[in-house]
Formats: sequence, C-alpha cells, structure tokens
Amino acid sequence: MAEKLIVDIGNTRTKLAVFQNNTLSDLQVYDGPVSGNVLEIVKKHPTIQSSILSSVRNYPENINQILTSLGFFIKLDQNTKLPFENKYGTPSTLGKDRIAIAAEACNHFPGENVLAIDAGTTVTYDFINSKGEYLGGSISPGIHMRLNALHTFTDQLPLIELKDTQAELTGNSTEHSIISGVLNGMRAEIDGIINQYREQYHSLKIIFGGGDYKYFDKRLKNNIFATPNIVLKGLKVILDFNEEI
Repeated sequence: MAEKLIVDIGNTRTKLAVFQNNTLSDLQVYDGPVSGNVLEIVKKHPTIQSSILSSVRNYPENINQILTSLGFFIKLDQNTKLPFENKYGTPSTLGKDRIAIAAEACNHFPGENVLAIDAGTTVTYDFINSKGEYLGGSISPGIHMRLNALHTFTDQLPLIELKDTQAELTGNSTEHSIISGVLNGMRAEIDGIINQYREQYHSLKIIFGGGDYKYFDKRLKNNIFATPNIVLKGLKVILDFNEEI
C-alpha cells in the first residue's frame, strides 16, 4: 500500500509523518531540519510515493532532492493550490501552519462554519465559513510565552515550569497565582472567542489541536472536537488535493 510523507520543518523542531490512507502510521520528531533523518524514514517506509514539505526556515537543499526522487512532491508556498478559497487580506504573510489548519478544518467539516484552534507557541484561531472561504482569525501568546513574559518583564516574578494541567482559581502562592492567571486566563479567552463566533454563526463547528491542547481538554465550556496533529493532517489534505488536480 502506497504511503505519503509529510515533512514539517518548524522554528525549533522537524516533524516527519507517514500516512497510510488517512491513518498516521509513523511520527518522528527531531531538533533541526536534519536530512539524514529524512533518509532514515524513507528507508523504513519504501512504499512512500508522494510527499509535501512545509518549512519556516532554511534547510539542507538535499532534502528536496530526496523527496523529489520518491515521486510526486510539492513544497508548500504561496503558489500552492489549496482546497479552500483564501480571502486573507495579506496572503503572502499567512503562516504555513495556519494554511494547513484551515485545510484540515475544511476536510473535517466540509460545508460547515468551522473555527480551528491550535495551542502551541502561540494560540491561533482560524475561521472558515460554510462556503469554503478562509476569512482569517486571530493570534495570541501561548502558555509558555505568557510564563516567560511574566518573568522577563518583571523584577521578582519567577519563571514557572508547568508540572500538570491543574490550576486553582485562587492561587495560594506566587507560583500558583501565576499558573492560575495564565491557564484560567487562557481558558476564559478561548471560551470567550468561541462565544463571539457563535453569536455571529449559530451553526459552528470547533476543532482544537496543538501541543498544549492537554491544558484545555475537558476544561472548556464549549463543545469541541479534539484533532491531534492538526497541522500534519492539514498538510496531507493539501498533498491529496494537489495530487488529484
């Protein structure tokens, strides 16, 4: 059975994902865009016949050569054909991760108004209407960015490392007060953004993904659909779409 390879080169990590049909069969995460790791996963999965690469920074040129040798290959850029109509005011500045998230949102709920939320370094909100039009969204600081900011821009607040997903409303120490402010504040923000969209779009689907999803799972008031690896799934949707053109 033919497999598909997704290469997602981020600011700090590279993710290599192999899909069999719509099933994520293998996921490898590395520090930096190391071409040797691409060779390893290709050898491990000799039936890979197509691939897509998304990168936000420079990477070894031979990665393109490796992927081209496998068969159908696309590099995500502003000229890539997308399975939705991009109505963003400045499409050249739209992040590749947000493009992928929008693609997965359309794929997950075709013909629906969808708000896709991704919690990672930042929290992104991306909205696609029932016509398949991507209208944009919003970006706010993620958990660790907020914790770092409280430490960096004050003289006495410590840098907190989260150990679990719990956050009491009333923190009984400086550490717990910071955790309460950050986590409960973000949960209130996310619920608030969702409610504002619901006021405008009564029929609204919500999908939620990202590395920090665990801090919000089952704690938000709104009904949401968990979508792990939302960016990788969205990149595969874009790859599938371009293969069929």
